[in-house]
Amino acid sequence: MVGFTVPAEVSVILLDIEGTTTPIAFVKDILFPYVKDNIKDYLRKHWEDEECQQDVGLLRKQAEEDSHMDGVVPIPLETRDGEEEIERVIQAVVDSVQWQMSSDRKTTALKQLQGHIWRAAYENGCVKGELFEDVVPAIRKWRERGMKIYVYSSGSVEAQKLLFEHSTEGDILELFNGHFDTKIGSKVDSESYQRIATSIGCSPNNILFLTDVTREADAAEEVDVHVAVVIRPGNAGLTDDEKSYYRLITSFDELFLPSST
Repeated sequence: MVGFTVPAEVSVILLDIEGTTTPIAFVKDILFPYVKDNIKDYLRKHWEDEECQQDVGLLRKQAEEDSHMDGVVPIPLETRDGEEEIERVIQAVVDSVQWQMSSDRKTTALKQLQGHIWRAAYENGCVKGELFEDVVPAIRKWRERGMKIYVYSSGSVEAQKLLFEHSTEGDILELFNGHFDTKIGSKVDSESYQRIATSIGCSPNNILFLTDVTREADAAEEVDVHVAVVIRPGNAGLTDDEKSYYRLITSFDELFLPSST
């Protein structure tokens, strides 16, 4: 990889997280298993909290929308008082979440609950967000050159902020100008990138999007967002055609800002 010079019109760098700023293994081997291992205890502890009930309500609605899919687990309403009834509904929530996770769903309902479970893990020190070593120095350099830095991940905005606030590099939230999640739209929907540009107040071609997922890269390119595909340890391999088509980087150090920026 020899890197490439960022187009002169770019003033915003939009970052994916998993496989781009953060090893996939951190998400797959630490964050996701933490949810699976702790969801039932979390729900029992926070069941009466308004936030938890809102999460359950969203998950129940999602299960209703997914009722046509194989394996979906409906979440019943509580029909009577008592711990046994609560436990019955909690088990349904656990089973529904496990199904979504095993199906690699990226629904807002799932991501919101995951974010709240991870919040407890970050705050009690059980988890620290992992970053590739080139990430923070590069972002600091980009900011010094006048770039704005945003994040777009399928994880909830809250989960994103927790990762960067409780990272192995300390609290680096101040390095980011803003965050987007699936509430703005799916990452494989080109309209999502148009909405992000509108929200930031720039044109799509003022944005450079860094991601490890070619379907996301294709969606962004459809609305004239500049794209580079990031190759990191543990990321999915690319075909020869993909390697020849996309701008590729293995480190943020391989992005060179034009001297006029």
